Amino acid sequence: MTQAELTLSSKTYSAWSLRGWLLCKLAGLEVTERVVENDASNRAELLLLSPSVLVPRLTHEGASVWDTLAIAEYLNELYPQAGMYPADRIARAHCRAISGEIHSGFTNLRSALPMNLKVRHKTFPIFSGAKPDIDRVEAIWQECLSTYGGPFLFGDRPTIADAMFAPVTQRFLTYAVPCSPQSALYCTTVTEWAPMAEWLDAARAEPEEMAELEVEF
Repeated sequence: MTQAELTLSSKTYSAWSLRGWLLCKLAGLEVTERVVENDASNRAELLLLSPSVLVPRLTHEGASVWDTLAIAEYLNELYPQAGMYPADRIARAHCRAISGEIHSGFTNLRSALPMNLKVRHKTFPIFSGAKPDIDRVEAIWQECLSTYGGPFLFGDRPTIADAMFAPVTQRFLTYAVPCSPQSALYCTTVTEWAPMAEWLDAARAEPEEMAELEVEF
């Protein structure tokens, strides 16, 4: 079996680690996990692992790949049979576009609603600047679900886009973000997706007291 290693940060707080891990699951690539807290004391180790000091970082057959979209494209190239993108050309272009959008944007949403998989807030004051990001996320979801029929964004099986938006579904649940029934159902679908459920179990098992993390939310 090919040896592959995925360097991660906290499963409770690191949205990018979650995305990279889900992408490996989508591809069917078995990885050994290496958990490194992204704080000052571990910065030297992270520099040795990845020049960007960011996680996730995948090492596989001599290749070193960091950045979630780079990991997605690398895995799709190696495992085209995994169906990480939709088969249809137009749907595939759509999937790439929204995956790129969530990768590069939504800064206010990230800062206002940081990922935390251990808590559920019944009421949480959401920064008004995050509202346009929330509205845009919902618009993306509703367009995809209406166009491709659900329950995932591009039909009956998850794609790269679902891996990229998975942390956002958990933010919506953590902070009880008001959303449409269609969006709420999608959040449930992602939460019940077997790899996501596995990650959630691992996050709940992490120590309650953790060093302050400087993760890329």
